[in-house]
Amino acid sequence: MTGTPSSPADQLTADIQTARQKLIRRAGSTAGKLWHQAGLVKRRRSGTGPAGRDHVRSDKRSLGSSSGRSGWLSWVLLPVRHRFLRYSLLLVLTAAAAGILWLLRDLPSPTKLTSGDNFAVSTQIFDRHGTLLFEIFADQNRIPIELQDLPPHVLQATIAIEDRRFYRHFGFDIIGISRALRNNLGGGQNLEGGSTITQQLVKNALLTSERSVQRKIKEAILSVMTEAIYSKDDILEMYLNYISYGGTAVGVEAAAQRYFDKPARDLTVAEAALLAGLPQAPSRYSPFASDPTAAKIRQRQVLRRMVEDGYLTGTEAETARAELLEYALTQNDIKAPHFVFYVRDLLIDEFGLETVEKGGLRVTTTLDLELNNAAQASLSAQLDNLVRHRVSNGAALITKPDTGEVLAMVGSKDYFDSANDGQVNVTLAERQPGSSIKPLMYATAFQQKVFNPGSVLLDIPTCFEITAQPEYCPRNYDGNFRGPVSIRQALANSFNIPAVKVLSILGLRNFITQANQMGITSWEDPDNYGLSLTLGGGEVRMIDLAQAFGVLANQGVLVPINPILKIEDFRGNTIVEFDPQERRAELEILTQFHQDESEGMSRRVMDRAPAYLTSHIMQDNTARQLAFGPRSELVIEDQIVSAKTGTTNDLKDNWTIGFTPEFLVATWVGNNDGTPMNQSLVSGVTGAAPIWNDIISMVLAGREPVWQEKPRDVASAEVCAHGFPPRGGDDCQTRYTELYWQESHPSAGQIERRTAWIKVTTGQPPQPDESQDDLVLEEHLFYDDPVSGSYCLDCRPDPPPEE
Repeated sequence: MTGTPSSPADQLTADIQTARQKLIRRAGSTAGKLWHQAGLVKRRRSGTGPAGRDHVRSDKRSLGSSSGRSGWLSWVLLPVRHRFLRYSLLLVLTAAAAGILWLLRDLPSPTKLTSGDNFAVSTQIFDRHGTLLFEIFADQNRIPIELQDLPPHVLQATIAIEDRRFYRHFGFDIIGISRALRNNLGGGQNLEGGSTITQQLVKNALLTSERSVQRKIKEAILSVMTEAIYSKDDILEMYLNYISYGGTAVGVEAAAQRYFDKPARDLTVAEAALLAGLPQAPSRYSPFASDPTAAKIRQRQVLRRMVEDGYLTGTEAETARAELLEYALTQNDIKAPHFVFYVRDLLIDEFGLETVEKGGLRVTTTLDLELNNAAQASLSAQLDNLVRHRVSNGAALITKPDTGEVLAMVGSKDYFDSANDGQVNVTLAERQPGSSIKPLMYATAFQQKVFNPGSVLLDIPTCFEITAQPEYCPRNYDGNFRGPVSIRQALANSFNIPAVKVLSILGLRNFITQANQMGITSWEDPDNYGLSLTLGGGEVRMIDLAQAFGVLANQGVLVPINPILKIEDFRGNTIVEFDPQERRAELEILTQFHQDESEGMSRRVMDRAPAYLTSHIMQDNTARQLAFGPRSELVIEDQIVSAKTGTTNDLKDNWTIGFTPEFLVATWVGNNDGTPMNQSLVSGVTGAAPIWNDIISMVLAGREPVWQEKPRDVASAEVCAHGFPPRGGDDCQTRYTELYWQESHPSAGQIERRTAWIKVTTGQPPQPDESQDDLVLEEHLFYDDPVSGSYCLDCRPDPPPEE
């Protein structure tokens, strides 16, 4: 009956049978001949007729009496004439057999060498162009490689120094052991080991490191079995993948990268000779040891052996000895560390820690290392200029909104600066966004069809009553008030009072729900927030904010952030693969055909028009000149870019985020410990904005300007300076064109001409708590603000009396 062994004992029995059969087939094998001879004796004794009797007689003469005994036992006991001695020898043989069986009871199977049960392989993380960023492993860094991918001199150097009779023995080498014993007892300068490559493989992969006779016997038995099961090339390949070369480097591929920062296939003869000499005593022969000359001496010994065995000529060996070796720098063997550990955590969440540390994943990421390094350099250089503003740290993130790919992630000024918590990845940390959150709130207001870019609100002193709390009276960043302003002006110049008014009308729950759909993950219970949420009162993560702004860039479609292109196992089998072209196709379908969902991960979370109108305001340099001037850091030469700054009231966080349909850049500056920055950063254009400008200019350099296609349901109309359409008889000499969503209302408030009492000193209707003196009855154009009440659009206060 054929089947898989049901227990370790059955597996071991099967392995022994396999080894026995292979040994029998090997001509010239002593063990094979003995098994064969035993079989012949048995057949002879079972013969019949004259020939059978002759064989029996011959057997008796040559092997002794056959009555009640097997052939091999008779052969063993033939020379013994005394019964006592016979039984004594039988007892010794029985005890020896029992001892061997006792040793075999827990002997591991050589098939484990290829089963993967004890073959921990490092996970490698690469950038999008194949540059190795980092290797993840538990305690050993192993990178498997096939024998065919190694140059011949790597194999030759290993065989020459470790086991020159490798292809001529069957697991252990009596001649090699004798030679090593003779040389060592003779007081040679370089001690030799008698273990073969097969024995070293078995010892390192299947057995413990204890030093005992029992382990050596197990090692010998397993070596013979291993040689019977695997070919010589298989054993050599496994050895080169299992053996330690010092530190965490296990296997020749990991060793080549650790010591020479190159793959093993590119090793020179000199480099291969140095690595081949390490396994015998890695700490002694390491070039990074306290005495690096020992490594050179060991290398020369390997080269001499290669000449003796005919692998090299004397001239070739001399050239290798003279080669100046360039060792890898080992102190910082990680590139883009914040991004690497972000990806590592995602892998652990998906596959588990053991698989990530030992499963040998090959992860190709979306990161562009060259771009990441450039962003890191820009951030560090700009932060040096901000020291006088009490700024010690910063962060930057570059993504592709249409695919969700992360091109660069710089989590701090210097990852290795522990004094300033450089290991903290600020792109993943929750920080207050300041006014940079306002575009999401206004986009939500447009989505609710109550406001349009031309809708007017009053930027005047306003207080909001909050149940069981003091009145909330927001102020603008510069302390000024500007009267009636359009939504376009309010967002472009980051006026606070209109933003709070919009949120009070919109409702916190509606805003938070929409923000969650756009990718903000840190806002949960609306009861935990107030109207200051629109001014940055709720903490967000930069990576979430980038995803939410990506919805605006994608005209309402959420494309999830994705840092990984492909995951393979170490044998090259694909586990997960991400195709950016498919993601773009999804976006095209959702955008052009007005679908809400695709077969992939992307989905529509906002109508096209609200996203487009918000993005249009953010790229309107004319609209924001009141606060930022005509040539601010938000202007990118020859490009169309939507951008927004943000600074918290306590000056602890300063942001700039901007995008095109193809790229998004987010930057932040501040202090990890929450220390406030100088007041000079309050405008938002002297902190994060210069860094943002430098990075996005670099990203867009040489590219043609790209902007969103205007949705069909976005129209334009002529409006007056006060933001309302022209009316018959109205004084509307100053007009401009404004965009609006055809499905929404033209304005949040109402405008009408009527007669009312006007206070001469203010030019406005008196407030309930104001004096009723100095009033005149006049006809004017009034706007009824949904929060602040009536406001005269064409009234002018009397000038103050001259002194």
